[in-house]
Amino acid sequence: MQAARKVPMVANPSAGQAQPPNRLAVLEAALNHIDQGFSLIDTELRLVAWNASFIQLLDFPAEMVYEGATFESLVRFNALRGDYGPGDAEAQVAERVALARRFEPHEIERTRPDGRVLHVRGTPVPGWGFITVYTDVTAQRRAEAQLAEQVAELERRVAERTSELRLSEAQMRLITDSLPALIAYFDHKKAYRYINRGYQEWFGLDPARLDQVSAREYLGHETYASIRPNVARAFAGEPVSYEYEARCVDGRVRMARTTLIPEKSADGTVIGCFELTFDVSELRRAQELLSQAQKMEALGQLTGGLAHDFNNMLTVIIGNLGALRELRSDEAVTEFIDPALAAARRGAELIRALLGFARRQPLESQAAEVGPLVATVVNLLRRSLPEGLEVGLDAGELPLWAWVDASHLQDALVNLVLNSRDAQASSVVVKVGADTLSPQRAFELQAKPGSYIRIDVRDDGHGMDAATRSRVFEPFFTTKRPGTGTGLGMSMVYGFVRQSDGAVAIDSAPGAGTTVTLWLPVARGAAAHLLAEAGGESGHRPEPALELALLVEDDTQVRKVVRRALVDLGFAVLEAENGTEALQMLEYTPRIQLVLSDVVMPGAVDGREVARQALARGVPRVALMSGYVPGDQRDAGEVPMLGKPFTKRQLADFLQRQVQARVAGPAHG
Repeated sequence: MQAARKVPMVANPSAGQAQPPNRLAVLEAALNHIDQGFSLIDTELRLVAWNASFIQLLDFPAEMVYEGATFESLVRFNALRGDYGPGDAEAQVAERVALARRFEPHEIERTRPDGRVLHVRGTPVPGWGFITVYTDVTAQRRAEAQLAEQVAELERRVAERTSELRLSEAQMRLITDSLPALIAYFDHKKAYRYINRGYQEWFGLDPARLDQVSAREYLGHETYASIRPNVARAFAGEPVSYEYEARCVDGRVRMARTTLIPEKSADGTVIGCFELTFDVSELRRAQELLSQAQKMEALGQLTGGLAHDFNNMLTVIIGNLGALRELRSDEAVTEFIDPALAAARRGAELIRALLGFARRQPLESQAAEVGPLVATVVNLLRRSLPEGLEVGLDAGELPLWAWVDASHLQDALVNLVLNSRDAQASSVVVKVGADTLSPQRAFELQAKPGSYIRIDVRDDGHGMDAATRSRVFEPFFTTKRPGTGTGLGMSMVYGFVRQSDGAVAIDSAPGAGTTVTLWLPVARGAAAHLLAEAGGESGHRPEPALELALLVEDDTQVRKVVRRALVDLGFAVLEAENGTEALQMLEYTPRIQLVLSDVVMPGAVDGREVARQALARGVPRVALMSGYVPGDQRDAGEVPMLGKPFTKRQLADFLQRQVQARVAGPAHG
């Protein structure tokens, strides 16, 4: 945090070259992608840190915002341009500076002169000063105002029509029955005097038999108890609105919003209430999806950014320990090296899971027949699962091909089946089939409508409640006891499926088991891909003893480890520490047979540009390596990607696959 006090969290678009990424820079970049404004002032009321949204939301001139700028100068600028409304500007400044010196938490909303509504939340940071978060809630407040106006307008119309049509029950019923709402009236004894047809559709109530209508009965005792205080407020003379879940006669659970309008006699006594109820289920669903998408995207940016530095460090650790393990084979040394290597590999798996959630991991997607892949996982797990857990497979009769990374799909299925085991299920069924996502369902899942390969993993375990379902894809969230899980399994499944242009959904309830459904894109041209695969079976291992490799990596220690691995594999190695230097070597060294480049590097030339230039110059083998791929660079195109960290054996296997791919020719998706 000391570094954060010294470095403003604002991107500088005028800088000529990007600086080498580090954890602080990645965090700053992530904060600059967040829509909320952020500022930190110290105990002397001077600006220490901020992000780009802070300047944008408060519309400050760029020259005013700098490290050490006084809180008073920013407030005075706002006061002089009328942000705080009419009044003496200096008095407004003095008042706000005095309040700020108290360093007390606060939460307010302020409407700027341009009509934008900002939600301002300030929190003291002991030893640092005060952190403030600014959120633009203009759209939300406008939507609420519009909804309130619509409700008020409808309430006004209902009141007018009820007064005008009191002598015409038939005409009143015709109007109210045609509205997409539940309309009712009950007296001071809470006895219903009128209900429209909506009550019959929702709860199976007969409008002609009002003597049998009881809110306690049709809502249920628990729901009725939760809304009872609102009814009491209405009988006290206060119009009131509230939301609750209503279980309907057709089995559906709707989110209902009810408004009660008290009717008063001439002396002010409440003699009854008008009741107006709307189904707001779709509105709440849309709000939840938006909130979840924003939260997942923010988490994905942070976790994906941190992975870059960690993977570089793990590459150095694993590479050096592996080399030492090869040099020293005595028991005293291996006793210490092997546990260290195992721990580093577990760290690499943890980072891989984080990248899976963040959708930044390199995928080797290709046409894959899903049935055999699933059968392999099921057969493998049957031998290791408890005897009381029965695992079934329904792969259908027709071959189903998906465009997917087969190994990541199998990892995802293993995670899902093991979760069913941990949910104390007695049976798990994995079902594979073809399915189509309708536009409505695709919108709910944030996917594209069309044809998919669908995989259902269904168990009869203890299930999940709504609160657990809402968080199940978050990294490090787990319901397992400490020490039995990292909380990354479901987040990895989510990230892998979304990165594969698919969708994932969970259907679960306490005591009713859980069904996790994966939708994967259908592979096009699977037959052509199989021919290419068959042609590559006769490939042979490369003999790189006479080949020249160009290694491009800005991290000195990582470059040293990878260079040693390439030399051990028989390559002569040229090294470049940035893209510009690599392009110069490509121009003046015509016999390069392999280019292996990092993706993210400082300077104007990144790894992808190096790869493009190498391919254009006819280099036989070109590959990229990365521990983290930014969101706008994830498409590797024709260039294969090797994920960091990796061992010498993994590097050799990777290069072998590239030779086989050259023999087989390009695959078709």
